[in-house]
Amino acid sequence: MFFKTETKQSIQTCSDKIRQLKQIIASADNILIGAGAGLSTAASLTYSGARFDRFFSDFKEKYGITDMYSGGFYPFDTLEEYWAWWSRHILINRYEVTVGAPYFDLLSLVKDKNYFVLTTNVDHQFQLAGFDKKRLFYTQGDYGLWQCSKACHAKTYDNESAVREMVSEQTNMKIPAALLPKCPVCGAPMTMNLRSDNSFVQDNGWYAAAQRYEHFLQRYKDAKILFLELGVGANTPAIIKYPFWQMTAQNRAATYACINLGMAICPRELTRQAICIDADICAVLPKLLRQTKVESHAVPRADFSVCCVKNT
Repeated sequence: MFFKTETKQSIQTCSDKIRQLKQIIASADNILIGAGAGLSTAASLTYSGARFDRFFSDFKEKYGITDMYSGGFYPFDTLEEYWAWWSRHILINRYEVTVGAPYFDLLSLVKDKNYFVLTTNVDHQFQLAGFDKKRLFYTQGDYGLWQCSKACHAKTYDNESAVREMVSEQTNMKIPAALLPKCPVCGAPMTMNLRSDNSFVQDNGWYAAAQRYEHFLQRYKDAKILFLELGVGANTPAIIKYPFWQMTAQNRAATYACINLGMAICPRELTRQAICIDADICAVLPKLLRQTKVESHAVPRADFSVCCVKNT
């Protein structure tokens, strides 16, 4: 469908693009939000640097692990070490974490709209911010859920109490063997309910959310709709980015908008229907809110000369 890949600089300033997006949000009948890891990064939920060192300096020193993402794939020698790592990872990213400002800002923008959220994020930030749970589809799992490592049955299990006990009881980067979680059906070790291979468990809650998403699409994909993509990178473009491009191309009443520092791109074929803002999400969302509040007043244009827009 999309034949050329060519990058060009937009003649519109970032402030023009933000103003245009604000107007589209204000007039939108329906909004489908696609959110990736960049949204949580904009909310300062980073997986490396000072935040990583604060909680995993011992693992860094012993194993040379330098970030939480790669640490999740490290082949620890024992399950006691594996769960010492993962219990900390879950605790700081799912349970003992504040809600990032971009999530609150986003909710303020769309709370009075007919919206739905499709996300690959697994950190529960949308629920913590107050988004309607029935308008959310977490396609890749949830840090707060465990499943059988052999996927012997299609059920997931809440893990908060077990995670907190693991963190409080671990010593020398290991949890006590008595705390190792086992499948209540087959006795195999439990594992994270995160999509990484074909053993990912899609439970009743997952299918219910998928059905609500499909219902939203079938009802509104050909109507006036905004496909709003936030922080989606190149790791899993087939889940959000490519479908958003395709659905926009198939609907002349649709608009595709992307806010992503360094990754604000779209096919040239969608240029007339697209708004690509190459800027930090945490800076753009507050400006959209402020512009919405002063829409009826004449205000000086802010200087967004550091922003740019790319269409690819």
